[in-house]
Amino acid sequence: MDSVTVSRQLDAHPDEVAELVTELEPFVRAAGFDEVAVDGEEIRVANEVRPKRIELVLDTYDAPGTVLAYEQREGIFETMTTEYALEPADGGMRVVATTEFALDAAVVGSLLDATVIKMQRKRELTAQFDYLADRLDG
Repeated sequence: MDSVTVSRQLDAHPDEVAELVTELEPFVRAAGFDEVAVDGEEIRVANEVRPKRIELVLDTYDAPGTVLAYEQREGIFETMTTEYALEPADGGMRVVATTEFALDAAVVGSLLDATVIKMQRKRELTAQFDYLADRLDG
């Protein structure tokens, strides 16, 4: 199992951050996916990773200590979960996102490896935190 963790301190009340994170469509879209669709507790995302289109179907779930958690139901991973937690920090709070995944070698093959996935996921999570910071400053 591989994992990626990204965190950012924000000068905001946790309730403000939680509200932005749980507005699923704009928050997930901020990661930079080519397509995002939210239907209740289901999130569908797609990205073009030439020459392949990668699609994931994600289900949200309740996890203690998190403001948002989701897991892959369909997609390229054997397993994949992401959890967002809020922690107290000096003058505000810290949002921490952790993605854990195991690749399905039969599906992924030589197109992607764990290193590529980790770099891409760090960019996506960082973009989401940039979105939060921009919204909170605006």
